[in-house]
Amino acid sequence: MKKAFFTSALTLISIFLLPIQPASAQMDMNTKDAFKTASADELRTNLRALWEDHVMYTRNVILNIIDDLPGTNEAVARLLKNQDDLGNAIKPVYGDAAGKQLTELLHEHIVLAAELLKAAKVNNKTEFDNVNTKWFKNADDISTFLNTANPKNWSLADMKKMMHEHLNLTTQEAVARIKKDYKADIEAYDKTKAEILAMSDMLAIGIIKQFPEKFAK
Repeated sequence: MKKAFFTSALTLISIFLLPIQPASAQMDMNTKDAFKTASADELRTNLRALWEDHVMYTRNVILNIIDDLPGTNEAVARLLKNQDDLGNAIKPVYGDAAGKQLTELLHEHIVLAAELLKAAKVNNKTEFDNVNTKWFKNADDISTFLNTANPKNWSLADMKKMMHEHLNLTTQEAVARIKKDYKADIEAYDKTKAEILAMSDMLAIGIIKQFPEKFAK
């Protein structure tokens, strides 16, 4: 089984997404009172908690689905809530429309992951490759969204590298689990977690630099 055989967020349900508009059309930069009482450390801590939840609940879903464990529906529901939480987290600085846009992109990410999982289970390589292309396109859409929100601090190249690394590391984690290589599975998860925390710090630093007046040191 090849490295690109799995995805970052696995789910068994489907979601009907609203049409996604260009990120630039969604940005609401009316942030006069945004985060007026928050500190930079609080921002870093809060974002880390959300992104750590992302990889943790993704792993929970991976284990439930691959190992046929009970509680899959509950694990999926919690993972989806994390996408809502991540979208809500940026509303104070980028506005409600931008937060909604990010949530939609992240939900699409999970819907595509569900399709990839189904294709993987029946070994349908043609379907898998088709959906995999869409999945990477979605990752690039998320990268473009972030770059549009904060072009000075979040370059498009850096955002794409960050997103692709996250997807590839989670792929390694899931493939190792499928192969019952539990040592490699744990090692891949450790790398996935470390990468997501570095990504979270990158995002937090970018927000602080973009809105220095809104954060106490």
